[in-house]
Amino acid sequence: MPIDLAIVPVAGHGTRLLPSTKSQPKEMLPVGRKPVVQYVVEELASSGMRRILFVTGPGKTSIENHFDINVELISVLRETGKEELLEELEFERKDLQYFYTRQRRQLGLGHAVLCARPLAGHEPVVVALGDSIIGLNAQSDIVRRMTDEFERADADAVIAFETVPREDVVHYGIAKPRSPLTPSPSPPEGRGEKSSVGEVFVLDDLIEKPAVAEAPSNLAVAARYVFKPAIFDLLAQTPPGKGGEIQLTDAIRLMIQMGGRVLGIQLPASERRFDIGNFESYFQAFVEFALADSRYGPALRDFLRSHLANETADARR
Repeated sequence: MPIDLAIVPVAGHGTRLLPSTKSQPKEMLPVGRKPVVQYVVEELASSGMRRILFVTGPGKTSIENHFDINVELISVLRETGKEELLEELEFERKDLQYFYTRQRRQLGLGHAVLCARPLAGHEPVVVALGDSIIGLNAQSDIVRRMTDEFERADADAVIAFETVPREDVVHYGIAKPRSPLTPSPSPPEGRGEKSSVGEVFVLDDLIEKPAVAEAPSNLAVAARYVFKPAIFDLLAQTPPGKGGEIQLTDAIRLMIQMGGRVLGIQLPASERRFDIGNFESYFQAFVEFALADSRYGPALRDFLRSHLANETADARR
């Protein structure tokens, strides 16, 4: 049976983006003309997901409101002659079912996924982090490729990875690959040296935030997973780690240690991950998406060129 259920954890406080996230979820911050989480849902929908299960927390009701059909707003747009704006609400009419459950205590990503267990039941699931966009304007089919490989290889889990600069491995879960299965693609420009591991590979281990000298590769977890339902049993067995949190990485390591077949898939150069986790990455993502906008991008590009030229001229005076 095809996988059509995706768990989207969105319960985090977003403290690295304060004060912007004091009264709104970081997943609702705009990137270009859409909030972050809308890109995530559109990516999942294009990859065959039909049921989206959000794991939410306090202050996240705007996410629920965003995906509801707003009949009153539609009526206002029609009555005021603004029918052309109805196109901007097309995402409301996608053939998707939305479900919501709460992570009542902030006990880590693994705990957030475990909170979805009563609704996920005994079927395989996709997990997509709600603060990471894959591909410019979410033009990515990584989840479809992951679910295809998951079924073809009868894997216990498939995890997406991106190539990062060696000095950045201290910030991520890093793959220890066993062996390549297919030829390796080139990494995204500026995202680190090319990995010698194939696009699809078997995981021997997954190391959380290793020191640079101890990192087994420069392949970092890229916010997309596919799991057999056994992941819930493993999460239930996983003891709390640093900060009292249950880490998804620890449950994956336990899966590998118990003989589970866990595969990795590298993101291709055309499908970068945009992590909306701090202001530096958020600002960069917003500018890149805004510049790619077919309506407003050209004018913004001209403005930035003029602005930077003026700044350069002022600095030379």
